[in-house]
Amino acid sequence: MLLAACDDGSSSRVADAAPTESGKPNILFVMMDDVGIDQMTSFGYGGANPPKMPNMDAVAQAGIRFRNTWAQPECSPARASFFVGRYPTRTHIYQALGPSDLANAQLSPYETTTPQLLRKAGYENAMFGKFHLAGPENNEADITTPALFGWDYFYGWIGGLPESIDLQAGGVVPGGTSNQCGFVPGAMVVGGAVGGACHFPDNRCTPVRKDTPEQDVAGLQCLAAGGILVPNATCADPKPAGLDFSRYNGYYVSPLVILDQGRAEKVLPKDPRARGYRTTIETDAAIDWINTRASGKPWMATVSYTSAHTPWQQPPAALMSDLVGPGGYPNAGTFDNLSCTSDGSAADVLRMQALQNRMTQALDTEFGRLLVETGIATWNPDGSLNYDPEASNTLIVIVGDNGSLGLAVKQPFDASRAKGTAYQTGVWVPLIVAGRGVAEPDRDVEHMVNGVDLFELFGELAGIDVRQELPMSRPVDSVGIQAYLKNPAQPALRQTNFAISGLNQQANGGRNGPCVVTTAAGGGTCMQIATSKSVCGDNSGFWWGVGHDDLAPMDGDNAIASYDTCAQVNQVRYTNNNAAVMYTVMPDQSVAVREERYKLVRNTFKRFDPAKGIHDEVEYELYEVDQAKPAPLLDEAGMSKINLDGTPKPGWTTGDDLAYKDLKGRLDRLMLSAVVCEGDGNIDGIVDKADLDNWNRIYSGWSQSSVYDFVGAAPGSPPDSHTNGPDQDVVSLQLGKTCVYPSSVY
Repeated sequence: MLLAACDDGSSSRVADAAPTESGKPNILFVMMDDVGIDQMTSFGYGGANPPKMPNMDAVAQAGIRFRNTWAQPECSPARASFFVGRYPTRTHIYQALGPSDLANAQLSPYETTTPQLLRKAGYENAMFGKFHLAGPENNEADITTPALFGWDYFYGWIGGLPESIDLQAGGVVPGGTSNQCGFVPGAMVVGGAVGGACHFPDNRCTPVRKDTPEQDVAGLQCLAAGGILVPNATCADPKPAGLDFSRYNGYYVSPLVILDQGRAEKVLPKDPRARGYRTTIETDAAIDWINTRASGKPWMATVSYTSAHTPWQQPPAALMSDLVGPGGYPNAGTFDNLSCTSDGSAADVLRMQALQNRMTQALDTEFGRLLVETGIATWNPDGSLNYDPEASNTLIVIVGDNGSLGLAVKQPFDASRAKGTAYQTGVWVPLIVAGRGVAEPDRDVEHMVNGVDLFELFGELAGIDVRQELPMSRPVDSVGIQAYLKNPAQPALRQTNFAISGLNQQANGGRNGPCVVTTAAGGGTCMQIATSKSVCGDNSGFWWGVGHDDLAPMDGDNAIASYDTCAQVNQVRYTNNNAAVMYTVMPDQSVAVREERYKLVRNTFKRFDPAKGIHDEVEYELYEVDQAKPAPLLDEAGMSKINLDGTPKPGWTTGDDLAYKDLKGRLDRLMLSAVVCEGDGNIDGIVDKADLDNWNRIYSGWSQSSVYDFVGAAPGSPPDSHTNGPDQDVVSLQLGKTCVYPSSVY
């Protein structure tokens, strides 16, 4: 590896430009969490106050911007689609995985993943950051699921979602104070401090102060270093007995897991490796692994950033691209007054957007450092990124996993139709590809792309025909998009785009509890996306499920019991308040299908109204959409060309009618891929002795939730999280059955 002098006199690594021994490129795959296309100025959007992302902008300008890319509406189904090339209708992962979701709602151990494919072409594979595809709960592999799916090395977080913010800041802040961000605030806040004693788990102590406006408050300085600040104390003072280094704390103390060639280590929160800013930890681990790869052997590094997922929490000021100068040293700005909670008011929404922007900007800063410290890029004298795609043998792929969370959405995108829905704001994501061999860089591709297409792209880059490698029983939904890299005039390869969200399978037909996010005016939205009470709170919501919040202060709603559905929440709200206006309910299932001009959305709800009680409703909407900059034509409320029952609105044309019938047919055909073939747990297309052997192994050694948990105790009942006798009966009764898994619609 060579060292080259930068123009500013510093040194930086320069990537070896020679190809790998196999002639195949290295692949750096970067995922952003909850960063939709609405955030991206490089794609022509971002609104009035976008996050500053100069490093990703530089890569986007040196590569291809795929401006018409859909992912799935939530993270787990989207990420699964990236790595197996199959829609949620096949993987049966319909929403973000939580601790109650059974193995049948997680990525099946019998799927074929990207790292398993690339291993056949000689690649080493590693993942850093958020996994969130399977486990640790309800999974025989527990924390080792990344190794099960072919990653040689993993350094990150199995569950994916950061833990909640520790409101007591490690035990030094009494309950009921204004500490909402996990650290002792600055002196301008009640209970805050200019400085104090920063204690560490190994009994070290360092004095910390905020002496200049550019510095973080002392509490954040200490937290980012891995400690707990005792405000207004010195290291000579006795260490308080209440310090608790076992608490997790948002982005700063996380449940780290390290897997190396199958060997697993669960890092405890007192360990320094689990303490520090999460985005930095993810970046450091990726840099270390990439820089130790054997010369000439191709690798794929997946850097799966957690940011900018909730809980939103201040990053270190030194990571702010608009607050730093050359060399990365802070020169302006302060975080003293950023709160980490919102009451739904307009002012609070703006503050929360500013906080989320800073997390996204910190991600961009660390992404730039990743490129420079692995030799893929260098810094210019002014601190900007110098990325030459021809200077290394590494192809960069950057994607968002789903649309932005509602509070973060930038105008003119629709905050009420964001993450968790199949509307444009919920599924439209940035996709950037850059590197050696990309013809005519700095161009846009306006043709439709879906997240499943990345699976086939990775195969193409490695010289693998994914359809030849996968059995006929496992059809893929992907389209190979490498042709767009080579041919700027390439016609459209995909004629249909598809996205779906829904409910994951839980024991005995259960579902996530209701979570209500209110507005300052007393309205709000009820959703069943949040996987737990703590996640609901992290998203500024009130929990109505098991272990419900005390909602007495809220409109007299008075949750006196736990409720299963948002329809029940509205029923009790109406009963208690005699209210004509109830919470908006998000759909149980949201499906969308699109061609070049038109988009069809089908939403399925469980609702309450006084006349019908609790009932199911299905609604269709037809829109014209486009990618115009800076104001695209979106699927906004009131813009549908049809009524909710599917009947045309005034102005209906022959073209509208043809598009509606065509898209409805495509949607119906795509939904046919949602086949559940009971007995075929290993998805090989036939129920046979292999399934009986698999059931027996799991029953003998695990017996809990698995892909062979087909039924509960009673025949035909939902799975109950146990792999036992009734499941064996299903396999035995279906022996010899051939399962037909329909091909996709492109």
